[in-house]
Amino acid sequence: MSFWNDPQFGDRIITLMAALVLVLQITMVGQRWLITNIRLFGVQSFLLAAIAITIAYFNRAPHLFAAAALTLVLKAIVVPIGLERLVSKIEIRQEIEPFVNIPLSILISGMLTLLGYVVAESFHRPDEPVGPATLGHNTLAVAISLFLIGFFMMVNRRKALSQVLALLSLENGLFLAAISLTYGLPLIVEVGVFFDVLVAALVLAILIFRIQEQFDSMDVSRLRRLRG
Repeated sequence: MSFWNDPQFGDRIITLMAALVLVLQITMVGQRWLITNIRLFGVQSFLLAAIAITIAYFNRAPHLFAAAALTLVLKAIVVPIGLERLVSKIEIRQEIEPFVNIPLSILISGMLTLLGYVVAESFHRPDEPVGPATLGHNTLAVAISLFLIGFFMMVNRRKALSQVLALLSLENGLFLAAISLTYGLPLIVEVGVFFDVLVAALVLAILIFRIQEQFDSMDVSRLRRLRG
């Protein structure tokens, strides 16, 4: 059997790409340069699209190819380019000190990763033979970790643009969970969720620009001063 049709080869490739996705997520937590974070998100989305394509190839799942194409075009190319242009317009290139400092944030991310693996352990079936139908099952822990770390980034970051990136990376976790457990939701549901998050990100990007114009800052903590 050619290795291109060997499920064990596909499983190794998916595991490697999922590990890289998690490393990129933790790197985003420790990175303060906005452009670098945007590009890390683009690479992360590219790897998620590659995981979806691999699962779709071995399972002959056309709807997963469509979801992977959307992820590749929009989240790996269009959204990063748009956010980089926004950074150039507002001329703020670095995240100010987050609520929790960088070393402690990375430590918390490691703990959240451990929690993700503990939660996913209940879904693990070590006696399950490797085959097309089981590809991606071992990435559930990474998906849960992406979701938890993305949520932590939203709470921890002060810049509105960093929070948008956190929201998008959180959605990446949901996408990976969907394809790892069920090989994707029905296409109409996947597209609906995808565009809901995308529209939310675009609206937030517009708000970021308006906040920058009005307050000369993207520090959302300053909005508390508007309270009467």
